Amino acid sequence: MIALTKELQQAVQEANAQPIRLVDAETNLEYVVLPAEVFARVQDVFYDANPLTIEEQRALLVQVGLSVGWDDAAMDVYNELDARRECA
Repeated sequence: MIALTKELQQAVQEANAQPIRLVDAETNLEYVVLPAEVFARVQDVFYDANPLTIEEQRALLVQVGLSVGWDDAAMDVYNELDARRECA
């Protein structure tokens, strides 16, 4: 773990538990420093420690496909090779 410099300590105190934006002067990349409690909440939303199994992924894909009309009879044309297209 890296200790905060005096300058960063002051910025953290002034930010009052809000995120702080930092810029790397050499690369111009931006970073955000968050209080650990905020990071934990964000991490819970965006990171799942228990990824879906292949079966669960397939079930979700089918569910989404059905919800957008992939089971519509008009979509059946996409299940067959287009006879008008010549294979090279």
